[in-house]
Amino acid sequence: MKPIVIALAILLALAGYNSVFTVRQDQSALLLQFGRIVRSSYEPGLHFKVPFMQQVVKFDKRILTLDARPERYFTAEKKVVNVDFYVKWRIANPTLFYQATGGEVMQAEARLTPMVKDALRFEFSSRPLDELVSGGRNDVTARVRQQANGSALRTLGVRIVDVRIRQIELPESVSESVFKRMRAERMSLANALRSSGEEEATKIRADADKQAHVLVADADAKAAEIRGQGDAVAAQTYAKAFGKDPGFFDFYRTLEAYRRSFGGGHGVLLLKPDSQFMHYFNGPGK
Repeated sequence: MKPIVIALAILLALAGYNSVFTVRQDQSALLLQFGRIVRSSYEPGLHFKVPFMQQVVKFDKRILTLDARPERYFTAEKKVVNVDFYVKWRIANPTLFYQATGGEVMQAEARLTPMVKDALRFEFSSRPLDELVSGGRNDVTARVRQQANGSALRTLGVRIVDVRIRQIELPESVSESVFKRMRAERMSLANALRSSGEEEATKIRADADKQAHVLVADADAKAAEIRGQGDAVAAQTYAKAFGKDPGFFDFYRTLEAYRRSFGGGHGVLLLKPDSQFMHYFNGPGK
């Protein structure tokens, strides 16, 4: 009798343990009965099932990473590039995911990889190499995600969160030609900018020279005007001063003539003693 009780106790314990399961925050779960899905939605927490008849399959709701091997593609110019990329994805429809893959993540990735590669192949074949190298990756990955996501949701029940290109490697011959072309483009741009700068500098120098000439001419004209005004004022002053004593004015002007004539080293002057120019030498007041 005692072994039977022990067996019944063990059986009840196993049945109780098998009738309870938990679902974490980062999990989703399916309830299966003889391989058929009978429930597909569970909130996080403790749940119950029929022991031995029903099974629970749990899936990770977090974002998973598909780390694909580098793939070779042809660009629009039929040039070969090696593309290293990865995919971020998550299970969006647990029921469809289980039906399509049996709940196996590796099988899902094996079917997801060609979808992404086909979308990448289409994008790379429709773009030139310089666009892909210089800055077209974001546009490419956005379109790849959009194209592959529809098929992945419809056939696998997974959502592609992101597609990223780690590296685009070029064969050595292609790399050299691309670098030469990029170098030539940069040199052409630099020469154009340099030529434009020299042209602008020439215009600025010409404008500065023109303004300098105008300023000097205006200054010379203003100086001449001021000198003329000064000479006029001086002449008026002399006229007023000498007008008060014409005799002194005549004497002063004659002395000035003597100084210029005899003091400048002009050589020998032949003058008559009774010349009007020499009348002050004959005595004062004569």
